[in-house]
Amino acid sequence: MTATTTAPVAAPETRTPVRRPSARLRAWATRAPLLPALIFMIVVTQLPFVATLVISFFDWNSLYPDARHFAGLDNYQEVLTDSDLRHSVWTTVLLTVAVVLASLVLGLVLALLLDRRFRGRGIVRTLLIAPFLVVPVAAALLWKHVLYNPEYGLLNGLLHYVGGPQPDWISTTPLLAVEASLVWQWTPFMMLILLAGLQSRDHEQIEAARVDGASDWQIFVHLTLPHLRRYLELGALLGSIYIVQNFDAVFTITSGGLGTANLPYTVYQSFYQAHENGLASAAGVLVVIGSIVIATFALRVVSSLFREEVSRA
Repeated sequence: MTATTTAPVAAPETRTPVRRPSARLRAWATRAPLLPALIFMIVVTQLPFVATLVISFFDWNSLYPDARHFAGLDNYQEVLTDSDLRHSVWTTVLLTVAVVLASLVLGLVLALLLDRRFRGRGIVRTLLIAPFLVVPVAAALLWKHVLYNPEYGLLNGLLHYVGGPQPDWISTTPLLAVEASLVWQWTPFMMLILLAGLQSRDHEQIEAARVDGASDWQIFVHLTLPHLRRYLELGALLGSIYIVQNFDAVFTITSGGLGTANLPYTVYQSFYQAHENGLASAAGVLVVIGSIVIATFALRVVSSLFREEVSRA
């Protein structure tokens, strides 16, 4: 008899299931590198704003710190009812509207010119962008001394050459002097936005309109302007955000005198000259709220532009 031997059967291997990280854990792992920047932004921007918001509810003069007390909404009421502060709000609105509208019109004209092909277009574009790259204080000093000065300014020099009068531009037209310097600086910004809009037009549609006999004016009114509507809105909103908060031109050219004090300059006066911390904080909070409202509309316009570009692609 022969004995039969059977080979031992290997036991099946048991594999431990691999646990995959949950979706929430993956999301946190993706966002973790951004946490330092987020914490930095909160510390730098949000905590000072919260402190300003708290101070705005106090009657707080830094010259009399012991007399500090809770005042509720009295500071906001004073900002909205005081004649000087109301005038600064009106000046801010007038300055913003005038500068934005003038910059948009001039920017549109320059964008239409740069949209055409001609020799040296790159050099011209660079020169037209240059005013936007100048430091705001330096730009204001340039206009104040190089152009507006009644004794050696360029404007009076040109008028003297043709036998014209020699006005003191800042004294006679103070708000217009501030507006002109801001328009000069913000026109290139509007030009860049509108030039980007012009270069995203459907050129086949324009050529079809030309074949049908449409004039340049009809193409501009019925095709170009409707296409630029979103870009005009974006330029107006972004320009308004920055010009509402403008301080450099007013401080440098007129020092807030002659009826040119806008709300940011009034905040400066209330805080650094009158030492009214609570009143200045209330005015600053109103400026921030106005900027947030404008920025909200700007973000909506930007998102709609992105959606339109994605749909075209």
